[in-house]
Amino acid sequence: MEIRLAKAQDIEAWMSLVEKVRDVFPGLETARAMEEHRAEVLRFMEKASAICAAEAGCMAGILLFSRERSELCFLAVDPDFRRRHIARKMLEHMLPNMDADRDISLITYREGDPKGQAARAFYRSLGFSEGRLLEEFGCPAQEFVLKAAAGKS
Repeated sequence: MEIRLAKAQDIEAWMSLVEKVRDVFPGLETARAMEEHRAEVLRFMEKASAICAAEAGCMAGILLFSRERSELCFLAVDPDFRRRHIARKMLEHMLPNMDADRDISLITYREGDPKGQAARAFYRSLGFSEGRLLEEFGCPAQEFVLKAAAGKS
């Protein structure tokens, strides 16, 4: 398993994984939304802000991040590759690319939503804590925040 920055030539394999998991990501319900997501992923790839876990030509995991917003924007692992610590490895690959003096945030499901149980437990295990409640793509959501290294004791 190789954890690396994704490049434009990875887009087909990347989108195949998105297609597999799109039902748990609000905002990816339509063909148009998927086209927009594809264009967005290519923009992230151009900015070296897309990380993948690749194995034998397929994507086992994908991650998008924003240095400017200090945000983890998208994270998915192929169901066939789960329980192999791929998400953790991709996140560890992302962290050196972020400003250590800024908190890192992400948006996930709210407490009590079965779709978010595993994600919330995963983020908590990495030191993220619950933040403000909000809506994302018309769905109840919650921000999670990883405090900046400078703020840790």
